[in-house]
Amino acid sequence: MSKPTGKVEVRVEAEVNPTEDAEKVRVAIQKVFGSISLELVEEGEYRRLIGRAEGLEALSRFYDLLRRERILDAARTVLLKGVQGNRIVFYLNKQVAYVGHISFSEPYGESPLGPIHVEIECDDPKSLIDWLTPKTAR
Repeated sequence: MSKPTGKVEVRVEAEVNPTEDAEKVRVAIQKVFGSISLELVEEGEYRRLIGRAEGLEALSRFYDLLRRERILDAARTVLLKGVQGNRIVFYLNKQVAYVGHISFSEPYGESPLGPIHVEIECDDPKSLIDWLTPKTAR
């Protein structure tokens, strides 16, 4: 599967609950997205980590994890469902990410500490999904 061309922008965001250690949330995100730079934004009681990265390199760790976890088909379904124009939007379970695995989540209610919100903006979402999660022979 050839690598997609054009711009790729990855944006991740996760709420840091009062009971959570911001460093642990940072680790969870970085176990899935590598060395993405994260900024802790505080608005009163509300804290969240926001990260941005550009290029396919920003997705290389995620790419590798999808293969290691052997969840290409499930991931493909989630990613295709998340296409909104030139963006792909999906959510990951924060606790599962912390232990270095991928578990897709719903935006609300499914993950007790709230999910990691991921948005990938690119010129051709379909080719990016094909690269990340090629159809497996079944």
